[in-house]
Amino acid sequence: MALASLRPLRSRNFALVWSAALVSNVGTWMQTVALGILVYARTHQPGWTGLVAAAAFVPLGLLSPVGGVLADRFDRRRWLIVSTLGETACAVLLTALAATDHVEPGLVVVVAMVGGAAGALGFPSYQAMLPDLVPASDLLGAVSLSSAQFNLGRVIGPAAAGLALLHHDYAVAFGANAASFLAVVVALSLVRLPPQPVAAGDAGIRERLRQGVRTAREEDGCRSAIILISIVALLASPFIALVPAMSAALGHGSGGTAALVTAQGVGAVLGALALPSLAERFGRRRVVLVALFVLPLLLVTYGAAPTLWWSVAAFTLVGAGYIAVLTGLNTVVQLRAPKASRGRVLGLYMMALGIVYPIGAVVQGLIADRTGIRGVTAGGAVALLVVLVGCAALRPGLLAALGDLPPAGTRVGARVAVPVMLPTEELP
Repeated sequence: MALASLRPLRSRNFALVWSAALVSNVGTWMQTVALGILVYARTHQPGWTGLVAAAAFVPLGLLSPVGGVLADRFDRRRWLIVSTLGETACAVLLTALAATDHVEPGLVVVVAMVGGAAGALGFPSYQAMLPDLVPASDLLGAVSLSSAQFNLGRVIGPAAAGLALLHHDYAVAFGANAASFLAVVVALSLVRLPPQPVAAGDAGIRERLRQGVRTAREEDGCRSAIILISIVALLASPFIALVPAMSAALGHGSGGTAALVTAQGVGAVLGALALPSLAERFGRRRVVLVALFVLPLLLVTYGAAPTLWWSVAAFTLVGAGYIAVLTGLNTVVQLRAPKASRGRVLGLYMMALGIVYPIGAVVQGLIADRTGIRGVTAGGAVALLVVLVGCAALRPGLLAALGDLPPAGTRVGARVAVPVMLPTEELP
């Protein structure tokens, strides 16, 4: 029998979208690594590194709910094509700025924010499409493979960026990202999806957002996933933005940054491929809970590593644990949000990640400017573990709601579970 994580590739639509997204993510990671190195080289301040990373994520927090409304209101495939073309334009602009040597840190932040806005308006459509690309039994595998291709791009992209940056040719890295978006546009033009339920009526964006908030609040699993991703984003996720600072603390430059980012990507790919099989054997909720409590321990190990190569080894494990957390929580929302409002609930989930992560990145970056990156990384991890232990002791329903959808009327935490259709009931 095929590995559980690879079964979704038997679905033509998913295979097309997945392959194109892999090409695009290679380009995206080339640009991400190049931007981080460029800004740190110009400023020598971790705070600026955190700021440019935050700029790309702030729109995710502010605009993802709007993107979710659009995903539920319009054809998701066509809207995703439009937003992808917007990201392409921003990558082209960065290429031109780098080629003409007009790259100032403040300007980079602005362009990164505009590109993030285009992505934030389109990404809920991509997420909401996943349950329509595969059978319900393959959804966790599809989410895991999506995470794997994202992080496989993290492996290939930094290596390609490293080659481009041997001669400090940032325009090549940015130009490759611009070209890679075309693969997504072509793939989406070939995909055919089942009919999408479109919310009727003349309700405006504000009212549709209220409906999405109400759904997310009343569905226990969605509510728990949004709360937990907010906690993780604040206390753990900033390690991603601060990799260049950690490399510098270990006595290395762009080569160390590329090695660490690649290590995290390798770990994430391995973790994503293993997750569906582990979930089938031990249960999805149990695997997600283990990942939540193990991740802080892995981050402490990473922060305490004495050399680059010890950090690379620890970071590989961090990558596996982190992707298990993100994939598991995302799957909870995918399975339990009603199809007609799935885009809005996913938009709220991404809003939590997109708002809280940049706040954590900027705060931890500024603290690291004064106290050192190692202590900040380990301190955030310890704080995460304390919060999770407190949730387990004081709010056990928060963690219990991460399981499969209970029968209608079964109490989870303090609420009665709201019955919603599973993807098997929605596909023809």
